[in-house]
Amino acid sequence: MAPKKPKTKPKVISNSVTKNLKPEMKRIDRPAYFARREAAKVLRSVLHGDARRRAVGSIKSLVYSPSIRNKKATYALVCQTLKYLPIIKDILMAANVLSGKWKRQGELMYIITYDILFGQEGSLVGDAEKFLMLRKDALQSALAQILKCKGVKDVKDLMTSALSSSSFPASDVRKPRYVRVNTLKMDVRSALLELSKKYEVREDDTVLGLLILPPGADLHNHPLVKNGSVFMQGKASSMVALALGPKPGWELQETKQFT
Repeated sequence: MAPKKPKTKPKVISNSVTKNLKPEMKRIDRPAYFARREAAKVLRSVLHGDARRRAVGSIKSLVYSPSIRNKKATYALVCQTLKYLPIIKDILMAANVLSGKWKRQGELMYIITYDILFGQEGSLVGDAEKFLMLRKDALQSALAQILKCKGVKDVKDLMTSALSSSSFPASDVRKPRYVRVNTLKMDVRSALLELSKKYEVREDDTVLGLLILPPGADLHNHPLVKNGSVFMQGKASSMVALALGPKPGWELQETKQFT
């Protein structure tokens, strides 16, 4: 009879997020807990890259990196927090609730504040979440005071005021969504009419076939994107072909340079 092999313990994977996870946390709470921290990581990359005027990749490319597990929830949290970020910053400053280690975790505080005031308050578990939930009244009071000072009745009006007011830094104002029409499958006018059913759309005055939509417009599951009639492409990328001005018969080859 062959000797029994000793049992090996399963490999435990640990990282900066899981090491602080409470053992009593319910399984249903864990996806939201992880999504907030993964969103904070992406948001930190976006904000730091913007502050240093360095390209760090699009939000989508950051979210779809292998290290991000809950991609859909993380993407939604990052986009929505960026949408409300100027207001969230004013609220946290007015409430004066951050200090010490929580102030150093600003991006996570932005994400959680969004969830508490504007998003899904359920499943707010974790030390950072508990810290801000205990100060929820102060956050709501600060929001009410800001609404009063701005002379608006609700958050929707405040958002409009935030985008048009010079009191908010230019880096906090989100850029519009650009899409380029694939004229091999659809003409520009038809794409414009189809997208106008859901969004406010206008044509770019520089690049032919480039359409401008509001910031935060999520087109990843739109039928025109799925069937290849339009492509999500930034204006800078779209201007490359315009600047090149290729002539009929030219042979073009795309190359990438790594530094």
